[in-house]
Formats: sequence, C-alpha cells, structure tokens
Amino acid sequence: MLRLGILGCGRIGQVHANSIRRIEGAELAAVADLSSEAASACAARFKTVVRGIDDIINADDIDAVVIATSTSTHFDLVTAAARAGKAIFCEKPIDLSSERVRSCIQAVNAAGVAFMTAFNQRFDPHFGALQARVRTGEIGEVETVSIVSRDPGPPPVSYVKTSGGLFRDMMIHDLDMARFVLGEEPVTVFAVGSNLIDAGIKEAGDVDTAAVILTTASGRICQVTNSRRTTYGYDKRLEVHGSKGMLRVSNVLEDLVERAGSNGFGQAVDQAFFLERFDAAYLAEMHHFVEAVSSGTAPAPNAEDGLRAQLIADAATQSWREGRPVEIPR
Repeated sequence: MLRLGILGCGRIGQVHANSIRRIEGAELAAVADLSSEAASACAARFKTVVRGIDDIINADDIDAVVIATSTSTHFDLVTAAARAGKAIFCEKPIDLSSERVRSCIQAVNAAGVAFMTAFNQRFDPHFGALQARVRTGEIGEVETVSIVSRDPGPPPVSYVKTSGGLFRDMMIHDLDMARFVLGEEPVTVFAVGSNLIDAGIKEAGDVDTAAVILTTASGRICQVTNSRRTTYGYDKRLEVHGSKGMLRVSNVLEDLVERAGSNGFGQAVDQAFFLERFDAAYLAEMHHFVEAVSSGTAPAPNAEDGLRAQLIADAATQSWREGRPVEIPR
C-alpha cells in the first residue's frame, strides 16, 4: 500500500485526492494546506487527517507527496521532499524559473527519489491512443501537428499576475503535448499574442489570445493556438498529419445525442471545462505514479520533461515580447 500525503487542498489537490481514493494499492494518508479551513474540508470529504506540511514531508509513515500548492512554493517543497527521501508527484510548472527547475532535478537525482511532472493530458485515453498510433507508423512520417486549446473564460486577473503568463501557465500543456507527438524536439519557436478578451489581463502584462509555431531540426512543424474564451464549452483538439495520412482527436461532447430538423443537424456542446474533459486522465496519471513508485520503476513524464516544456514556454514568451523567432535552449 503506497501511502500518499497531499500538499495543497485547492481545486487540483482535491482532484488528486479523489483519484487516490479510487486506486487500489494507494492510501491518502494525510492532507495539508496553509488554510486550516481548506485542509479540514478536504480531509472530511476524503476521510483522512490533517497534518502540517513539514510533518507530511518528514513522516516515516508517508511514502510519497503530491505537490498541489501554488507554483511559487514548489521549489522549496520539492527540495525538502527529496531530502526526506519521498517520491514526488508535482503539478506543473515545477517552477517559473528554468534554473530553479534544474536545481530541483539535481536535488531529486542526488536523493535518488522518483519524480513525476503532472502533465495529465498525456494520459487522456484519446490523446494516448493517437500518440501510440503515430508511433507505430500508421500515418507515416509526421509532418505537421495542430493543437487547439480554448478555455470557456479567463481566470481572475489576480491569478494571471502570479501565473507566469499564458505561455507558461496555459500553453505549457500543449507544448508538452507537442513534444509527446512530434517524436522530435522543437528547436525554434515563433509566438504572437493579443489582448482581445480582458483588458485586465493586458494591464497585468499578459495576453489572452496566442499562437506559436514550433519547428524541429528536420523541419516538422507544430502550430498551437490558445484562447481564454469560448462560447461553446472547453475546446481541446489535436491533429497530426503525416506522409501516409492524418489522425485527429475532436472535442468530447456532453452527450452523443444528435437532433435533426428543418434547420439541419444539431448536437450537444463540448464538455464544460478541463476538469470534466480530463477526469479519466487525472485518474490514469495518478494510477501510473502509484504503480511506478510501488514497483520501483521511473514514472513519466519526469522532471526533465517538465524542464523541456518550461524552456519552450520561456522561449515562446521571449519570442512574443521581441517579435521574432527564438532558438529553444537545451
């Protein structure tokens, strides 16, 4: 039985708590949060106990920690958990500084502990099936990848101010997905961004609408578009075009009922948001982490995957600000 402690009892911490309680061989041993009210509510909901953050990290009766706190706290928690010999499941991004991410990797490697970066979309059954079929050569050599991500509405401006910006916060999932399906590392990025939705986001120094072009050394191209607004639910699509054909994942709808009438055909809207769309992915990623740690194998995506996506996001942010293509550092 792998005993896990959750650090951070907000929305994403509760998602992971819900996953843990559904996994045979996993036990939610304790939760912690700077807000005693949030911690108590989470513990009551998931039938566990509240303990202090340091207590969970250093406890002999806890094997692994799930870091679901704000990004600014990740560095200290990762390094402390590594020193304590805990397996680590960390929400993205590991840190807003790529150099600090490298320091986290050094701490994890020195301690020899398991580490997983929570890029849950790799575990979506639809995206996973597409990637597996790309790898078998079903559509030949990959030529272009297209990724669309549009949220139903923008986050609070207070969140935007500390998020690191759209490229590091929202698009980082897509940048990891690009690496997942391209089969080759991007080497350059060109990014553009606009403010079309929320003036407060512009005042905070960020964009609410953006697109990037990633290019690999062999010339493969990936285009990613993000928007903080839709009128039809959560819009998440992926297409891979190759020398022998194309594979595509369309949006998941609220239901599959289709209506026909004099005005044509109609269908349900997309699922409301990422929590509904990726419910199965959240469960699958935690199941993978539990199995990997329990069996002594390395979970993936790892800390290096977190760093690679962060470096692309950094380069995209620089490209947007400077209005030119930027080489992605290694």
